Amino acid sequence: MNKTIANAEEAIKGIEDNMTLMLGGFGLCGIPENCIAALVKKGVKGLTCIANNAGVDDFGIGLMLHKHQVKKMISSYVGENAEFERQLLSGELEVELIPQGTLATRCLAAGYGMPVIYTPAGVGTEVAIGKEVRKFMVDGVEKEFLMEYAFDADYALVKAWKGDTQGNLIFRGTARNFNPMMAMAGRTTIAEVEELVPAGELDPDHIHVPGIYVHHIFQGVNYEKRIEQRTVRKR
Repeated sequence: MNKTIANAEEAIKGIEDNMTLMLGGFGLCGIPENCIAALVKKGVKGLTCIANNAGVDDFGIGLMLHKHQVKKMISSYVGENAEFERQLLSGELEVELIPQGTLATRCLAAGYGMPVIYTPAGVGTEVAIGKEVRKFMVDGVEKEFLMEYAFDADYALVKAWKGDTQGNLIFRGTARNFNPMMAMAGRTTIAEVEELVPAGELDPDHIHVPGIYVHHIFQGVNYEKRIEQRTVRKR
């Protein structure tokens, strides 16, 4: 099955106001740059975005924040985005901060078809307010675990190094990060890749995400690959 589409604009045409999106990446590494740019151009509003972080002020999800397209952020880290901070403190943006491991596992649960997970992270903190806590025996000791629901996202937007026309994906280095688990979790998954090859060209042993999880794939353009914080050594 050929899942190839022309470009990011065609890929996101089904995304409408008030939808929930998963966006792969960690910092600025492995983010779906082309899809984000297309969303900014389209101008959809009221989005709930599930991502490790919100990019920076002038790149990544930060571009969507400046256009006030994001209603709610579900993320683990927000430290590099001044506009994110401003909107949070002013009450313009709803934010759900969750432990990074919980974020990852809620993505995995959605991909695996599990309705909930139980985690010790957040027990006894503000994270647990209003949530169910259960006790389980672990190594002979009764411990408390917080129940968290699997994510329910309309779309997952991911970025891979290489993919084929059937949607099989290969990631490169740390750009893999949240992308594979989010690719599994979205109702509709869109993958943008740096290199798109015909089906059969990828070594099956090297594939990180099988094409069964991917609905649409396209070859991206003009990747900037920015560095979030560039640090150099003094001479």
